[in-house]
Order: sequence, then structure tokens, then C-alpha cells
Amino acid sequence: MNPNDQNAEHFLDLLRQSRRGKFKVYIGMSAGVGKSYRMLQEAHTLLRAGIDVKIGFIETHNRTETQALVDGLPVIPRRRLFYKGRELDELDLQAILNLHPELVIVDELAHTNIPGSKNEKRWQDVVEIVEAGINVISAVNIQHIESLYQAVRAITGIDVTERVPDRVLQMADEVVNIDLTADELITRLKDGKIYDTAKVSTALNNFFQPERILQLRELALREVATAVERKIETSVPTSVKAKPERFLAAISSNHEIARRVIRKTARLAAYYNSRWFVLYVQTPAESSDRIKLDVQRHLINNLKLATELGAEVIRVKDSNIVNSIMAEVEKRNITTVCIGKPHLTLIQIILRTNAFNQLLTKLSGSDTDLIILS
Repeated sequence: MNPNDQNAEHFLDLLRQSRRGKFKVYIGMSAGVGKSYRMLQEAHTLLRAGIDVKIGFIETHNRTETQALVDGLPVIPRRRLFYKGRELDELDLQAILNLHPELVIVDELAHTNIPGSKNEKRWQDVVEIVEAGINVISAVNIQHIESLYQAVRAITGIDVTERVPDRVLQMADEVVNIDLTADELITRLKDGKIYDTAKVSTALNNFFQPERILQLRELALREVATAVERKIETSVPTSVKAKPERFLAAISSNHEIARRVIRKTARLAAYYNSRWFVLYVQTPAESSDRIKLDVQRHLINNLKLATELGAEVIRVKDSNIVNSIMAEVEKRNITTVCIGKPHLTLIQIILRTNAFNQLLTKLSGSDTDLIILS
């Protein structure tokens, strides 16, 4: 590409950014904290201020207080679809794009669209709406954030299948936490303000346990703190910024450990709003003609996950893993290397201790931090 083409492409990017709508996300630690209620309150305020506000999709869950706030707000009719013999409602993406309101309310960011929809996920609809120059206010529960998948499963015992990539939250102009104490949330549940009375007992014995709510609340607070850090980072002049953090996750073909290292490094990188890399060193023992098919499949999936979470994936072939790590540290100005906690037999520890010591020695000499993730 010649310089003139590059300049034109850069100017085109600036034009696209200026035409992009604003994106605001309300985050909560669980259902029932009041995200939808707050969105509708804000919609009324903006409507009174003369803003062209419309509801694209709101989920009231038949909560009386929330349902009452829908009255008086212009609603874009939902698209009706038949799926497996049932008539279902879905966000009408095309109607929103055609009407092009100033601002649209789109609830349930993690929702999976009905098969046959243009996009598989609602967050993809929202990205399209924002890129069309329409402002969006949306909401999501903390358990649906992709990089928190394992943490949420450990806290709740629930395998959350509907997840939103971290990059969607990172593109938000504002991230607001709707916070309640565990006692306040449980009181709302017992008063029938979250679920029908018949479901309250089951909810109290499962998801809505105080110790679980407290941990989810912490995750939500951290997520919003991370968003604030990103906001500060983008508003501070380059001349006074400290050396930017850069993380390198060095992974092996061990499926579970690699996946954990990738997700935890993604969280660290999100906190510092920094670039991060995932390095896989293919040793001769794991060459394409020697590696087991199931191991190779898991490796490919892990590298795909890393890309989805915003990492730049690096694959190199080398019999010396330490040298490969150090080469990337120097080449990419890495500030922190993240590795998994070794799960080795005694013989393997004896055989590999020298390599581990080499890594420690070389990293300490390069002023680079090493984090061993459990």
C-alpha cells in the first residue's frame, strides 16, 4: 500500500469512529439488582430532554416495578419467529437500523438469538447498531463475561453457556455497576420482586446464597474498576504515561492449564488495558506428525479462545522453550510473563529444574516479572 492509500485509510478510520454511536453498559452481580429498571429510568430522563429514545428490547420478567416504567416509552415492535413449533419474540435489528433513533435500549446483551437470525448473538446486533451511528444502552450480568467463565463456575457451580467476549465491554464508552448488598438482594428475592414466589425457595438454596453473591459482587466491582482504568488510560497524555504493561502467556499443550492461563492473563491485560500475547512453543516431541489428535484439537481451541479474548497468538518451533520465551520478551517489550503452575512428577521436576532456573535467571536480568498462575 502506497503512502497516499495509507493516509486515505487512516482518514476513513477516523470518519468511522466519529460516526460510531455511544455505548453504555449496566453490569450487575446477578438477576434482580435493577439493571433493566435503571435503563428505563434513564430512557425516561433522556426522552424528557428531547432525545429520540426507543426500546429495542427490554426483558421485564413480569416484575411490576420494571413493567410500569415501560409505559410512556416508544417501543420498536419485536420480530416474531416460529421455532420448533413455538412463536417467539426477537429483537428486530433491521427495524432499528431503518428507524435509526438517537438512542435505543437493548437488554440482555448475552442473549443467544433464535436460529435464522442475522447474528448468532445479541451482542453482535448491538455492535452493528453502534457502528451504524446509533447510541445504545444495554445490560449484562457479570457471570456472562467470557474471561470470568471459570471463576463463575468455581463460585456458583453453574456452567454459563451464554457469554460475551471481553472486547465488547472494552468498546463501551461507559460501564456502570448496579450494586446491592447480599442482604438487600435476598430481601428483594423473598419479597417476590425477582422471581415468582414458587421459585424463591429453589433460588435461595442455589444461586442466591450470601457467600456466592458476595463473590459475584466482587467480580462486578472489579470489572467496573477495570473499565474506569481504561477510561483514565485513554485520557492521560502520552507524554506522562508510564511504560505500558505487556503480558505474555506462555502455554503448553496441556489443555486445562493452558485454558486457565489464557483466561487469567486476559483478565490481567484487561485490568491494565494492555496488549497481550500467547506463546506456544512447539517442541520436536509435539511436531504435527507426533502430537496426539485430541491434544492438537484442544491446542487449536485454546489458541482460538486466546484470539477471541484479544490476544496476539505466537507459534514457534524450538527445542529450547526458555530461549523462545526470552526472544519474545525482548522482541515485544514484555513486562510480565505468565505461566501455569507445573503439574509434574518428581522425575520431571528433576529433569526440568535447570530450565526453570534458567527462565528465572534470565527474566530477573531483564527486569521482567514472572507470574505463576495456579
